[in-house]
Amino acid sequence: MEDHRWMRRALAVAEQALFVSNPNPRVGCVLVRDGRWLAEGSTRQAGGHHAEAQALHEASLKHTDVRGATAYVTLEPCSHTGRTPPCADALIAAGIGRVVVALQDPNPKVAGRGIERLRAASIQVDVGLFAEDALAQNPGFCARMTRGTPWVWLKSASSFDGRTALPDGRSQWITGATARDDGHHWRARACLVLTGIGTVQADNPVLNVRAVDTPRQPVRAVLDSRFVLDEQARIINGDPVWVFTTQPEAGKISRLAARNVRVIALPADDRGELSLDALMHWLGDHEINEVHVEAGARLQGALIQAGLVDEWVTYLAPSVLGDGPGLAALPVPLADLDQARRYAFLDVLPLEADLRLRLRDPAHWQRLVQACGLMT
Repeated sequence: MEDHRWMRRALAVAEQALFVSNPNPRVGCVLVRDGRWLAEGSTRQAGGHHAEAQALHEASLKHTDVRGATAYVTLEPCSHTGRTPPCADALIAAGIGRVVVALQDPNPKVAGRGIERLRAASIQVDVGLFAEDALAQNPGFCARMTRGTPWVWLKSASSFDGRTALPDGRSQWITGATARDDGHHWRARACLVLTGIGTVQADNPVLNVRAVDTPRQPVRAVLDSRFVLDEQARIINGDPVWVFTTQPEAGKISRLAARNVRVIALPADDRGELSLDALMHWLGDHEINEVHVEAGARLQGALIQAGLVDEWVTYLAPSVLGDGPGLAALPVPLADLDQARRYAFLDVLPLEADLRLRLRDPAHWQRLVQACGLMT
């Protein structure tokens, strides 16, 4: 069918915004008339054109008449003025005759109002084609809009027997270069890369994106409950860094601020550690859609046991290390197998000698699907 063909094209166009659009959603728009492609566009960086405006702009550059055309859009056109004017108004002004929308916008400022505005202008609007595919492109945006917290995934690499390092901590490199480069793709699409102070102390990482061409670096963040971060750590390189702590100290905060490090004080949980729930809600309140976690077994285990991990991207090397740290150290040991946190495999991808496995918490996905009004 023609609608399927062009919405698949719009979804492919939306992928162009994968590393670009945060905190806005990744959206694609394709303009078609009488089965002929006219123009297309994807969401630009925040403050730039949304997908619909970009497609209309591309059409105008070619002096293409779009009156009466059909716009295939992966997310409902916005109806409010934010950093940019409403896209619904731009489509109306351009004389678009029909709009096919994959997913209704879960943003309470939109939430059907864009569709209503288009229909009020006598434009035919059809909604729901490939809705779950559009949701899968924007789990973080949709999670933030419906539950108030970002979508969280862990990234890990281990030997075949589940070890992330030798007993002395050496881990460079368990997986090959192709797997490591693929990991930068996941860093690049995130709003924030989160690690723990233990990883900073042990590995002294930079955690920026290097193997992927991206116009935008994610914010890097350190969970440091007791504020022991070494002020000469490599992660402090002039680009934005956030440090979350329960024990702020004014002098150190001032020194770090001069080096583009923001220190955020959050409450402790009942174990005296920084509250992970408070962390996630703070990130949601500050327009963080997707959190990419690269950390040690302790922080990963705490996030898992707190039920805060939505997905897991893990790289498996065909090697056996024997003794050494594992993937996750749960704060409270399980008393029964029924207490295990269970994930569903999404895909397995060979990367030369290694494998990349993607897993998702099925209950989290189901709740997100329902919150966005999709049939299951």
